[in-house]
This record gives sequence, structure tokens and C-alpha cells, in this order.
Amino acid sequence: MTELQALDKLDKAILRRLQHNGRETYDLVGEQVGLSASAVLRRVKRLEEAGVIDRYVALVKPEAVGLGLTAYLNVRLEKHTESHKRNPMDLFRASVQTWPEVVECAAVTGEMDYMLRVVVRDMAHYSRFIMDTLLKHPSVEDCKTSFVLDQVKVTTVMPV
Repeated sequence: MTELQALDKLDKAILRRLQHNGRETYDLVGEQVGLSASAVLRRVKRLEEAGVIDRYVALVKPEAVGLGLTAYLNVRLEKHTESHKRNPMDLFRASVQTWPEVVECAAVTGEMDYMLRVVVRDMAHYSRFIMDTLLKHPSVEDCKTSFVLDQVKVTTVMPV
């Protein structure tokens, strides 16, 4: 089921329902899509096994847990490396996994190498993260920051 064509109309309807409420009962999903609860369960298990459904999570509002500042950072890594050292990208990727402030990291095209989404309590927390963590990383050459003023759209829903 790696191809989009393998998802039929009912699979997509189930995915839409679960993306809006992952705790919805199979009875209710079944009523909405025209299937029995057991048929929904079978399809959901198949979608999970195929990797279409990756995992189930609780989405936490950053402000509700004291994380009031969001920033997007474009990061450029050093390009040169000695043959006996690890690749700067590998070092950076491993380090990013350990930084709790970084909630998203993507390799990007253009003049910078990565884009990070960072959530922190305030500007002092952001400053400590930049000065004590990011800029001290041996692979990081430069970074540019944009702060979020207003979130116009935030969703985890895939358009299936």
C-alpha cells in the first residue's frame, strides 16, 4: 500500500475522521463512513501495518505548557571536513535529536542547509539555546532566525 492508488474511498474517509479525532470510536467512524465497527478496525489495522498511519499522539498547545515563543531558524553547516572526522551533517543531525527546543528539523534547498522550528519559553531561553547550544556546535557555520508573530494556520491533517 505504498502507492496512493492503493487507498480507496473508504480508507481515505477513515483517515480523515481519525486525523480530526484519533480517539473517535470505530462505531462512530463506521457510522460516518458507512461501515461496521469491525470493518473499520480491520482497515485501520491494515493502514497501521502498511505504515500509512504512523502513530497516535496527543497534540499539546505550546503556550499551555509555558512555551510562548516560536522561531524558525535557517542553519548553514560548514562544508569542509577532514577525512578522519564524521561528516558535519551527520554530527548535526545526531545533535538535533537531543535538543528539546527543536520540535522540527528539515534539510532544505537554497543557501542554508536546515530549517529548524524551535519552541522556547521566552527570549532569554531562545538566547541561551542559540549561544550555548546551536552556535557552539562544531558543524554550525551560520544561522538566521525569524520569529513567529501570529500563526495563521497550524494543522497536522494530511489532505487525503
